[in-house]
Amino acid sequence: MSILASYKSFDVKKKVLITGAAGFIGFHLSHRLLELGAEVFGFDNINDYYDTRLKETRLAILKKYPSFSFLKGDLTDDQAVERVFRDFHPDIVVNLAAQAGVRYSIEHPRAYIESNIVGFFNILEACRNYPVEHLLFASSSSVYGNQKKTPFSTTDNVDHPISLYAATKKSNELMAYTYSHLYGIPATGLRFFTVYGPYGRPDMAYFKFANLIREGKPIKIYNNGDMLRDFTYVDDIVTGIEHMLCNPPQENEAGVQYKVYNIGNNSPVRLMDFITALEKALGKTAEKEYLPMQPGDVYQTYADISDLERDFDFRPRIKIDEGLKNFALWYRTYIKD
Repeated sequence: MSILASYKSFDVKKKVLITGAAGFIGFHLSHRLLELGAEVFGFDNINDYYDTRLKETRLAILKKYPSFSFLKGDLTDDQAVERVFRDFHPDIVVNLAAQAGVRYSIEHPRAYIESNIVGFFNILEACRNYPVEHLLFASSSSVYGNQKKTPFSTTDNVDHPISLYAATKKSNELMAYTYSHLYGIPATGLRFFTVYGPYGRPDMAYFKFANLIREGKPIKIYNNGDMLRDFTYVDDIVTGIEHMLCNPPQENEAGVQYKVYNIGNNSPVRLMDFITALEKALGKTAEKEYLPMQPGDVYQTYADISDLERDFDFRPRIKIDEGLKNFALWYRTYIKD
């Protein structure tokens, strides 16, 4: 059943709490909502998983808006989380804070349990004690593992994650459903598919490639380049989230207001084609080192976004060439090349 007939645009009078506001998607979403005139409260621990200077750069832009407030804090600090809810009284919560990265989870598993499990539990508890109109939370395409069936649908079985990162994201979905069922918290899970763009994460492949190409060093291409990714430009991601904010899920057959959406490009690109487009955008050719598949990696990601299209008229607009051109323009400015 579609909710498009009753679809409501974002109400700028709604107060929005965004965790991970200094992160990649969190920054772009915060910026979009502030530009629209909304009141946004950002929460982030500014951890050093990657260069904190980029996080501070994003945050400095957001702090120029009078309607932006910020608290540096950690999701594992339940008292800090409760204080934000108690003092700010958000209408809508977007939980984007998490320990990211598939490969990093192989060597640093505890960080994922603390941030993604304990931290998300604290968000759910705060939503229970200080009721909100809608909780949206980040999941990941990683939950699909290495399944052969494509495109990936939210109706597919996702009981076989191949990284701890993916397991924590699947756990978040289960936890959110339980809290929705027990306490009536309207919740929407967002399975992101390989987001890229300006102000992106330096740990992502395209950003690493850009650094190495600039330095004249070889880029490492896993599985000998035989991989596909549903690369999704960050502005498309933000538009999808914006459309959802004031539209909590309808009750399902069990009377629970809970739903998960894929939010991707619905058009996977071969890794080698992506690299070629990045080389073109940067105006330099990369030296290449071909390596086997890494533990925790998946062969392909491919989003079925039919329900997102149906419910919110969502269609990605930005093609790879345009998106990487935008990234390259920002990248040159950021690194002062």
